Amino acid sequence: QVQLVESGGGLVQAGDSLRLSCIASGRTFGSYAVGWFRQAPGKEREFVAAIDRGFGYTDTNYADSVRGRFTISRDNAKNTVYLQMNSLKPEDTAVYYCAAVRGPMTVRQTYDYWGQGTQVTVSS
Repeated sequence: QVQLVESGGGLVQAGDSLRLSCIASGRTFGSYAVGWFRQAPGKEREFVAAIDRGFGYTDTNYADSVRGRFTISRDNAKNTVYLQMNSLKPEDTAVYYCAAVRGPMTVRQTYDYWGQGTQVTVSS
């Protein structure tokens, strides 16, 4: 069982930056791929970014809407995955969720473990 806790959300202005953190329980965090998803009011949850399992360099993947602005990274020693969000736009406003799976990363919402989410609000 893996428990995930997101933090770092908040209210910012367009153009600002935020860094979200996803802290996981357990001692084999490096064996899990982690994804970030988001859900805006009235919309379906969508893929944002993912980072593959492993140690050292690991592959990443991004939604087209955030590529070049968001960066996902992991620190397995701290059981933490980060989502650095730069040049935020009002359309980035959503609840952001991290998710983990003991397997390769995927853009699909087939992760086994999910956090409770953290709110990101970007004002224009």
